[in-house]
Amino acid sequence: MPKVRRKRYTTEFKQEAVRLLNSDPRSGREIAREMGLQQSMLYRWQRQLQGGPKAVGSVGEALSPGEREELRRLRKENEQLRMEREILKKATAFFAKESK
Repeated sequence: MPKVRRKRYTTEFKQEAVRLLNSDPRSGREIAREMGLQQSMLYRWQRQLQGGPKAVGSVGEALSPGEREELRRLRKENEQLRMEREILKKATAFFAKESK
């Protein structure tokens, strides 16, 4: 039976994955799937890079679970509004060009 080799990730890759996890409004599951990782690995890297589950100054320590959920919801809503604004800009430009 052939030996299964574990995939090794660079420190930069891990840091970028954790940065996405901390700043992106999408869920950890979505980010992990997009990057070809298991969700548990992504959260393990987050704990390791932030010095454990209770890293000083981390967002998780500063916000309650309700506040974190509201922040995630507001970020998602903000992204949706940005996309809608871009669509309206393009539609306005299109119709302005047509009316000339």
